[in-house]
Amino acid sequence: MFLRTISFAVLGCTLLLGPIASTAADRGPSTPEERKQALEYIQHFEADPLNPALKPEIQWVVKWNMEVPDVRIDICANFYKLPKAEERDGQTLFNAMVFAETAFVLRNPDRQSDQLAQYQAGVEKVLRVYEVLLKATPKTASPI
Repeated sequence: MFLRTISFAVLGCTLLLGPIASTAADRGPSTPEERKQALEYIQHFEADPLNPALKPEIQWVVKWNMEVPDVRIDICANFYKLPKAEERDGQTLFNAMVFAETAFVLRNPDRQSDQLAQYQAGVEKVLRVYEVLLKATPKTASPI
């Protein structure tokens, strides 16, 4: 049932939101080194999403993503309507979505405006990270 809820959330995402704009007006475009660093940090997170030692890397990617004007992702408002999990788990799933969409845009700059492809990348990663959460803490399972 949780999988179906996520599927409906993705469908809703395609209809609701536009891209997140840059929040730092004086910031220039991302550099090749920053894009490489972002992908490296995203890979670290994907390999071990529950590792608390990755918090500085996670924070770096989130801040960088909000500041650079040339990497735009679409955040799905329906994500917030999913069943509430523990706060840590919800943040981990949100990070998975944001990071997967960011990685998609960095690897496919010509498809940056393809919202559906971004959402698909995000949801696929959320499902994989949800499986990790279930193995680590079976009580995470959604009752829906």
